[in-house]
Amino acid sequence: MTQALYEYRPKDVDELVVRDFAFDFPANMDPVWAPDNAVRSHLFNGFSLTMPYLEPYLIRSTLRAREHITDPELLEDLAGFNRQEANHFKCHRKYNALLKANGYPELERVENHMTKAYARLEQKSLTTQLAYSAGFESMTNGFTHWFVNKRVSLFGGADPHVSSFWIMHMIEEAEHKTVAHDAYMAYSGKYLPRFIGVFHGSWHVLGLGFWAMCVALKKDKIMYRPKTLFQIAKEMASMCVEVGPFMLRALLPGFNPRNEPDPQWMKDWIKGHATLPKGALIPLVDTNNPEMPVPF
Repeated sequence: MTQALYEYRPKDVDELVVRDFAFDFPANMDPVWAPDNAVRSHLFNGFSLTMPYLEPYLIRSTLRAREHITDPELLEDLAGFNRQEANHFKCHRKYNALLKANGYPELERVENHMTKAYARLEQKSLTTQLAYSAGFESMTNGFTHWFVNKRVSLFGGADPHVSSFWIMHMIEEAEHKTVAHDAYMAYSGKYLPRFIGVFHGSWHVLGLGFWAMCVALKKDKIMYRPKTLFQIAKEMASMCVEVGPFMLRALLPGFNPRNEPDPQWMKDWIKGHATLPKGALIPLVDTNNPEMPVPF
């Protein structure tokens, strides 16, 4: 039964569109896809490595929550959330296979740890699981704004397949930014577990991604070079500046992700995608264009 104090509010988008992740990554894709920036490449690759473990966990937690939720609009959102997340992790799985095949089989060790970590997490209470999910999703909304608003500095000159893939993923994360929060509020609504979940969900995923980045940098034999350490500090500082405020706002008692407006570029991308014929490949962002406009 939906907890009594929960009241559904409309989302920023009319519906959660389930799109084909029609990205055809080249078989010989270079895992260092950002020019002259192995740190950024491996950091984002590390985040990608988490997705086939994190996102199925989010789906399973949501399915458990559905058994206790009666609000029809939220149930519809939960179904759309799960379908979007399923498409995400399937595409990340293909991408991650290329990372391992193209020079980094050592990443499998990190993946083995992730399997066990999420199995342990699923033994926790449903309140803890949903708080973790809501906390992580509050962080991804910050990533959307970072990736979209800073797309030129992050992805300028980079591989257009990888860049477009990440940007599209984050657009859909912002599309369903309310769902994990709503699921938690409808099931529990207690403040303290949600507060803890912001740290638990966010830092757990960030830590796993950072570990995978270090494994790859060690394979490249550049981990402890001064230039590499400086780049790591620079990337982490940028992430903290761009994403940190979203996490801090998520800690407030009255937080609601509906109060975080979506970037205009994201809205334009969604409108453009709606014009594509069914089954069409998703056009890639032109990473060599100094403005990186919407690719429609």
